[in-house]
Amino acid sequence: MSTNRENSSLSAKVIYDLTSFTHLDYPDHLSCIVWFSGCNMRCDYCYNKDIVFAKDGKYSYDDILDFLKTRVNLLEAVVLSGGEASSYDLVPFCRKIKELGFKIKLDTNGTNFLHIKELIEEDLLDYVALDYKAPKAKFTQITHSNKFDEFSKTLDYLIKRDIEFEARTTLHADLLDAADVNDIMADLKERGYKTLFYIQEFLDTGENIAGLNAPKSKFERTLLHDTLEVSFR
Repeated sequence: MSTNRENSSLSAKVIYDLTSFTHLDYPDHLSCIVWFSGCNMRCDYCYNKDIVFAKDGKYSYDDILDFLKTRVNLLEAVVLSGGEASSYDLVPFCRKIKELGFKIKLDTNGTNFLHIKELIEEDLLDYVALDYKAPKAKFTQITHSNKFDEFSKTLDYLIKRDIEFEARTTLHADLLDAADVNDIMADLKERGYKTLFYIQEFLDTGENIAGLNAPKSKFERTLLHDTLEVSFR
């Protein structure tokens, strides 16, 4: 391990905020959430726009590690979210988290394949939640990025690796209809995905990147194929 890599990484203020306690974000684990600044996508429905557009953070990795030292035996896990946490070199940070005895969950759009691969190869992740934003035909329209191929590479890698992970899609019925979701599920099935597929209902907070309101269209759940087992949340 490079000492310079560790020291420079851990002093960087790239963390936008910290949620000190949650029992919802990592299945069956009491956790905290570390919110990383910035994202390489601009998803229309994203309600974390302050985080997405942030150019720096309030906290350094060291600040978070100091907090975690006070939560040993009180929390079980750390959720790395954002923004897009995998845009950063997380290896030194995750090593320190593991040394404290915590599990690590990564929330990711999957577009930083090499970073995610390194974390998994070093056995630094326990759970990955991968956002399947849209079928390929609508991916750029919804994410305002051209990164479907990078996402696709990460998805294939996760399916082949022995790591617990979930695929999930955020649903705004004016953006994705049942045919779109069926396309996503068919693609997952073809690649070998066998676990629950999660559909997250759009959260209308009044603040999102595209200024979306509650959907005018009704999503017809009855039109979904039984390709995969689906859970709405």
